[in-house]
Amino acid sequence: MKKKLTISGACFALFAILILLVRTLDVAAIGPAGTGIGLSRLNAAVHRLTGVHPSLYELTEALGLLAILIAACFGLLGLVQLLRGRSLRRVDPRILALGALYGLVIACYLFFEFVIVNYRPVLMPGAELPEASFPSSHTTLSCVVLGSAALLTGRYIQSPALRRTLRALCWLLMALTVVGRLLSGVHWLTDILGGLLLSGALVALYAAVVEALDAKEANMKK
Repeated sequence: MKKKLTISGACFALFAILILLVRTLDVAAIGPAGTGIGLSRLNAAVHRLTGVHPSLYELTEALGLLAILIAACFGLLGLVQLLRGRSLRRVDPRILALGALYGLVIACYLFFEFVIVNYRPVLMPGAELPEASFPSSHTTLSCVVLGSAALLTGRYIQSPALRRTLRALCWLLMALTVVGRLLSGVHWLTDILGGLLLSGALVALYAAVVEALDAKEANMKK
């Protein structure tokens, strides 16, 4: 558990450092409507290399909806356990902790909608003003939902082969979302890095909680 907490803390620290760098280092008006973008030369170089690809944007939008559907399935699982047991004590504490994790993701999303670190490199269809883009919400959502789902496969999937398959699928979908979001051109490189660091911190924190719950349950069975 200590190792996972250390990883979580390190990711949070790197996330905070990245925010500081983006806000203060090499800021230039290279965004839409002359918006100032931090680490501008790095971000601009990567954006020129990737270009803008609407088809990849649509793909990552679909993958984001898939992540939301997976989160809803875990929510439904918790609801079924609550209705059957008629008490929160009958709900798997890992599912309750998962709900808290999702709540943290939503809170972070709302926070960075109001506290804007960077703006998107392009105006989105129908938008009249530049939109906040740091950290990439799709990267954060996908990595948190799929990363936590991979952790829970050992709890709810008995077949080792099926567990390995589902975990591999989770990693594949995460990779497709992260790479697709970057190559789509609707985010700067630092937006993607921010999403990875934030989601890494949150998933590592959740993994520490799950490990503590597993240890507590094992002790109770002795």
